Amino acid sequence: MLKQKTLKGSFSLNGKGLHTGVNLTVTFNPAPDNHGYKIQRIDLEGQPIIDAVAENVGDTTRGTVLMKNGIKVSTVEHALAALYAAGIDNCLIQVSGPEFPILDGSAKAYVENIQRVGIEEQNAVKDYYIIKSKIEFRDEETGSSIIVLPDENFSVNALISYQSKILSNQFATLEDMAKFPTEVASARTFVFVREIEPLLGAGLIKGGDLDNAIVIYEKEMSQENYDKLADVMGGSPHGRHQTGLHQPCSLGMGQRTGPSQTVGYHRRPGTDRQTHQGTHHRHPSGAHHQQQVCPPDTQRNQTSRNTGSVL
Repeated sequence: MLKQKTLKGSFSLNGKGLHTGVNLTVTFNPAPDNHGYKIQRIDLEGQPIIDAVAENVGDTTRGTVLMKNGIKVSTVEHALAALYAAGIDNCLIQVSGPEFPILDGSAKAYVENIQRVGIEEQNAVKDYYIIKSKIEFRDEETGSSIIVLPDENFSVNALISYQSKILSNQFATLEDMAKFPTEVASARTFVFVREIEPLLGAGLIKGGDLDNAIVIYEKEMSQENYDKLADVMGGSPHGRHQTGLHQPCSLGMGQRTGPSQTVGYHRRPGTDRQTHQGTHHRHPSGAHHQQQVCPPDTQRNQTSRNTGSVL
């Protein structure tokens, strides 16, 4: 029977928040058996704690936002993905503000520090949710969906389609979670140039710059316009022209419609199974997977529905 795991020691990371622009510190600590992932807002009176579970996902606009009793914490997806990929079951995360620092826009720093402090096996056995039949979540407004299918092993197939000549139709596959550090962790947050002004107007990406996000431009721009863009993003316009791929952030556990009613069951190894009607989410980070893509002139102009399948 596989046992639960936690960190061998604590580590902290510092940086500014992508959406708030505030300087933040987030600390990851070992936690006892059956603790799960919990996030503590140490900047607030009483230092409230939010469980990182699907039921507490309140928003998925440009990131995953956890909310409970009026308290929220956002931009948690890269950290939680790194913990889950490492096989860690229990962790107390303390943060000094309303979101995690964006760092370089990827999960790389989280993965590196988890590997540095090490992972410790605990006494309790892991708790699993067994997928017995197809589960589908669909956002009718965006056309995005997540499909979960039974399989012996965990894998992810992510497909995207944007109204863009750069990112018309792309896909990525993760067949072995052990490859997350090398194949997924370094993938970075991105934004289209045309989205920057609306996002700023919505009070988002106040901390965004060319060191923590890939900016995608879809047409020829003058150097003057590059300079203006750099002023907005707080970085140098030279030597920064890049492209990237990202699963749409508009679809997540906080924005799903019409879930199929299915039957699955919880199983803790060595115990009787418990039937559960409905759906269950083991991975709280949402579907946020990225990879580098080819230059515009090698892209084919294709279109398809945004879908992702977890096997």
